Amino acid sequence: MVLVGYGTAVGVLVDLDHFLIARLKTGRWTAVRFCLANPTAAVADQQRIFDAGDVGLLSRLASHLLIVGVVVPLLAVSSVPLAILTGTVLYVHILSDVLWDRWRLERQADETATADELVRALR
Repeated sequence: MVLVGYGTAVGVLVDLDHFLIARLKTGRWTAVRFCLANPTAAVADQQRIFDAGDVGLLSRLASHLLIVGVVVPLLAVSSVPLAILTGTVLYVHILSDVLWDRWRLERQADETATADELVRALR
């Protein structure tokens, strides 16, 4: 049970980097302030936390990979099993992010293509 709790915490806490990325890109802590004022949004309505462009797909994935590349080797120094568990959880997290982003981009492309076809048909 402890390992499940640890894995869940790692999988969730890795996303805290989004706040730092948003701060670096915008120069403001708006997202952090929003979550502190609206804590349920962090779980129930995450789309309201960041404005478009605050984090960015590539910045988010690169940051996650940087975290894995630093945290897993550091953990391996003290506990190889913990490093393996952490690396596995973060790998699955990043893979899920990539698959989700790919699905969203393909859906967006399909919607754009459909809209373009509709505009052409209306001409």
